Amino acid sequence: MIETTVESIRVSLVTQNRVVILKEVDGDRHLPIWIGAYEAEAIAMELQGIPATRPLPYDLMRSMLTEVGASVERILIADLNDQVFFARIVLDQGGRSIELDSRPSDAIALAVRTGARILVAESIMDHVGVAMDGDDGDDLDIAQRIEESEPEERAASSEKREAQASVQPEEGLGVFRDFINSLDLDDFDKKRSN
Repeated sequence: MIETTVESIRVSLVTQNRVVILKEVDGDRHLPIWIGAYEAEAIAMELQGIPATRPLPYDLMRSMLTEVGASVERILIADLNDQVFFARIVLDQGGRSIELDSRPSDAIALAVRTGARILVAESIMDHVGVAMDGDDGDDLDIAQRIEESEPEERAASSEKREAQASVQPEEGLGVFRDFINSLDLDDFDKKRSN
């Protein structure tokens, strides 16, 4: 398994679709995973240190795990099937290991709240990991972009979006890389230093 960190959330200015970019810790490859708007907002808010006025579902999950004496050990992006990513949340409860199926976006949102490691299967990174150019876009406050999105889009099912989340076949990766590089970047490191 390859350890990764959440490097950024990017937003297509045309479609408003969100993609979370995971970067391998000991390498230069990035793994883009399409996610829903609410999940993107939840991840971005936590990374930027923006408190929610009411607990988000991921805050509730963290609290529930704490109350039952469980902790999130790691998140595994473990499978890719029909261009859809699958994740597992590995919990520790009093020395007992528990694995739960999850959508990657939910697992990542929980991981950033608990400080859990995010691991990607080597086969996935080898197959769909991409090297990305420097950031071509301007900084973007994703929370603001989400608030500005159309009501119909906000109401759209994030699960439907995640099911449509796809990585291009190997022969189409060049086009996919160009598209990813054209997305607007929310650079968390710059946001934190301001």
